[in-house]
Amino acid sequence: MALIYAVPLWLPLILLPPLLLLFMKKMKAVRQSEQLLPPSPPGLPILGNLHQLSSLPHQSMCHLSKKYGPVMLLRLGQIPTLVISSAEAAREVLKVHDLAFCSRPLLSGTGRLTYNYLDIAFSPYSDHWRNMRKIVTLELFSLKKVQSFRSTREEEVGFLVNSLSESSALAAPVDLTQKVYALVASITFRVAYGLDYRRTTFDREGFHEVVHDIEAVVGSISADEYIPYFGWIVDWLTGHRARMERVFHEIDTFFQHVIDNHLQPGRKKYQDDMIDVLLRIEKEQTEVGVSQFTKDKIKAILLNIFLGGVDTSSLTVNWAMAELVRNPRVMMKVQDEVRKWVGKKGRVTEDDVHQLEYLRMVIKETLRLHPPAPLLLPRETMSHCKVSGYNIYPKTLVHVNAWAIGRDPKYWKDPEEFFPERFLDSSHDFNGQRFEYLPFGSGRRICPGIHMGSITVKIILSNLLYCFDWILPHGLQKEDMNMEEKAGVSLVPSKKTPVILVPVTYLQ
Repeated sequence: MALIYAVPLWLPLILLPPLLLLFMKKMKAVRQSEQLLPPSPPGLPILGNLHQLSSLPHQSMCHLSKKYGPVMLLRLGQIPTLVISSAEAAREVLKVHDLAFCSRPLLSGTGRLTYNYLDIAFSPYSDHWRNMRKIVTLELFSLKKVQSFRSTREEEVGFLVNSLSESSALAAPVDLTQKVYALVASITFRVAYGLDYRRTTFDREGFHEVVHDIEAVVGSISADEYIPYFGWIVDWLTGHRARMERVFHEIDTFFQHVIDNHLQPGRKKYQDDMIDVLLRIEKEQTEVGVSQFTKDKIKAILLNIFLGGVDTSSLTVNWAMAELVRNPRVMMKVQDEVRKWVGKKGRVTEDDVHQLEYLRMVIKETLRLHPPAPLLLPRETMSHCKVSGYNIYPKTLVHVNAWAIGRDPKYWKDPEEFFPERFLDSSHDFNGQRFEYLPFGSGRRICPGIHMGSITVKIILSNLLYCFDWILPHGLQKEDMNMEEKAGVSLVPSKKTPVILVPVTYLQ
């Protein structure tokens, strides 16, 4: 008893704070263990892991995943971000737990896209989104609708071939990147807007600039989204907010102009373009009193058609031509296939392209190495689920790194080599059922424009290969072809340098 009373009464008060601290650290470790979060690289205060991403984030994330694993958690400022870099984990996200991962993040604060129709375009999965997607899939991009624009595509490709023939007669180098971009833009203008891109009187150079500015704004990081409290100041100082307001006002004005033209009585038209179809749906729904389909929703669809169609198709052709020039064996083989099948008809038609098996393999291989959306489109978790045993919580941003998966030696032999024969007798296709190959995504968020994009690429590329031989200008060698990606200009990574080639006419 004497020993007990000998202990000073103030001693427990001194020992209590360190004991509490030890207890709290132990409880925190237990909670983290129970959470089973994916591995994550160490980050900085406020910024998190933002400083570890380059201007080509799919490449940065691929590099990090090699150290921290194919299911990796980053913190981009205040936003938890899950990065998926394996086919097995992609299958869980895009198929097994597709419903939990099918939402899309909405921007907030000054980072919010300021026009209502743009919020609609990027809205989360909902009844409204399902209705909009049904319209896009069944009315605009059905196989029957895509086939109805066949003559437009073939006519526009003919204009390009004639232009290249003139350059061939002069043995003059051509900027094939610019030529193909203008061709795909022209097809899109006619199919979607009912406008002749080559004959319409508007500032094409200015329009190109606006489109690329929109892509840059949509694809860029808004500081207000990621950095709490003072991110809006960064956006204001860098001019991000002002640029965003300007470019969306300009594209909104353009869309309103073409819609107003379609509403003019007595307008002459060759066939219904996509605006005609959308205006008809709006009118039908309004007449039965159930319409929530507005002009802003039409603009949202038109914006997605242009952003999702022009760059993806034109740059796929661009990458394919660059890879073929660097690989003469493949170039000779695919040209031999096209020319033997087509004979001396003078042009490749869409009936022909369905018979060109090696051409399809060349396009598949191009999309493996250069997927149109290397991180797919971002998703956001709607509910708690597990991926590869790790807990993933709601409001987590999700990126599936299709670029990294397509170059993983676990799934592809010699993955950096351009070898179309790897797709011979292969079940890999564009439908997103093989998760090591996801050029158009998978699940509910798969790209609805697969048919339109694939036939556009096929008809352009086949005619370029049939009508011309291609040589590098000024004595350059295939080893001189720069295959680096260009950063920060578009949602779709483009070649750092344009493809400059000299066309040599094949048939006189």
